[in-house]
Amino acid sequence: MATDVARYGPDIPTEAELKLCGNVEGKRVLELGGAAQAAVAFAKQGAHAIAVDSSSERLSDLRERADAEEVKIELHESDLADIAFVRADSIDLAFSSYAFGTVDDLNRVFRQLHRVLRQECPLVFSMSHPAYAMIDDSAEDPLLVRRSYFERSADGEQPHRTVSELFTGLIRSNFRVDTILEPAPASGGPRSREWHETFKYVPRTLIIRARKEGI
Repeated sequence: MATDVARYGPDIPTEAELKLCGNVEGKRVLELGGAAQAAVAFAKQGAHAIAVDSSSERLSDLRERADAEEVKIELHESDLADIAFVRADSIDLAFSSYAFGTVDDLNRVFRQLHRVLRQECPLVFSMSHPAYAMIDDSAEDPLLVRRSYFERSADGEQPHRTVSELFTGLIRSNFRVDTILEPAPASGGPRSREWHETFKYVPRTLIIRARKEGI
C-alpha cells in the first residue's frame, strides 16, 4: 500500500484529491485505528504523528512501515475510546479511516476526541456507508435490498448507525459538522481487491469532517 497519502476507503479519491485535512506540517496529528495507514503519510508530510490501535500486530506492522520510510510515529496500543494518555487541547487533527464501524460506544470516542483537539480543529473520519449494509454484494443479484436501512445490528455484527445518528452524536459532543461526502468510485486506474460492481450504484464509503466547538 502506498504510504504517501491518507486513504479513506476502497476505490475512492484519496486525501490528495479531497483535501479535508489541510497542511499537516508541524502539527500534532492523531490517527485512530484502521491499521493507522495514514500516520506514515502524515509523518512524511512533516507532522508529529500519533497512532492508536487496539492490535499489537497491526502496530508492529506500522512500526516496520515507518522504519522503512524513515519516519517517526508515536505508537500506542489502546482501545479507541480510551485515550487518556493524550493531553487535552493538544491535537491539531484527528483522523480515522474505516475504524469507527467496530466501536460499540462511538459517542464516547467523539467525547474523547473533543477533549484532546484544540479549538476549531477537525476530526476527519470515514466508515462503511450505512446504506451499503442494505446490500449483499456477494449475492448472485447484489443490487437487491436484503436489509432495512433502519434495522438494528444483530448479535455478533458490527454496530449499525444511520447518518442522522452519526450527525447527532457529533453535535451532542460539541462538534460542528462542516462536510459530509459520499464519494463515487474514482475514475480510471486499477481497482482494489475489495472492488464490487455495486460500488457504482450504492455509496460504499461515508466521510465526515467535524470541528471542535465549545469546551
